[in-house]
Amino acid sequence: MKSVLRMCAVVAAVVSVSACTVRNPVKENSPDAEVLAARYVHDGPARLTLYTMRSNRNGSGAHTSLLINGSERVAFDPAGSFRKDGAIVAKNDVVYGMTPWMVDQYTRFHARETYHVVVQSLDVSPQVAEMALRKAQSLGPVLESQCAQSTSQVLRALPGFEDAPSTLFPVKLEEYFAAKGATYERLFEYDDDDKSKVLAAFTPQYEDEPLSPTN
Repeated sequence: MKSVLRMCAVVAAVVSVSACTVRNPVKENSPDAEVLAARYVHDGPARLTLYTMRSNRNGSGAHTSLLINGSERVAFDPAGSFRKDGAIVAKNDVVYGMTPWMVDQYTRFHARETYHVVVQSLDVSPQVAEMALRKAQSLGPVLESQCAQSTSQVLRALPGFEDAPSTLFPVKLEEYFAAKGATYERLFEYDDDDKSKVLAAFTPQYEDEPLSPTN
């Protein structure tokens, strides 16, 4: 019986992080010139925003990522699939140019008929936000199924977040952010489950296009 329970626990762990295992085939880093050109400075407060992708079927966590608003705004998308060569600027697992429009696209990319997105934000000092940015940039490409673990690694390097759980389970970090007093929102959409179609249709926004009024 104990061996059966252990096997069930292993299966549950694999299922809960399965969304981190699907990698986009384009994994080359964007050129440094593109990374520099994509730099976006958001005028909002220094902030950490945790994204948790949850199954609409059973509520289990499937992916974790972190939006960081420091000296520039980026998304730390560990082992993520929000990548498109020539349209989405990324180096290792840091996605650059997170304008309001890009934040909207990023969130909606993950919300579909099988998953919804939990969005939790915490305002931090500019120093802490900058430390988070540098820590995320210092990490190489994250191994598959390590999205929550690597996000926790970033958080535990920050003052005031040293007690973040070291975990493979996205929901554990969601619960941790909730205990810290983070804001809480959920996004549901019911697009096709095949995210590759979204990437195939993705085109960058140009400067003369209106930005989303939110984010």
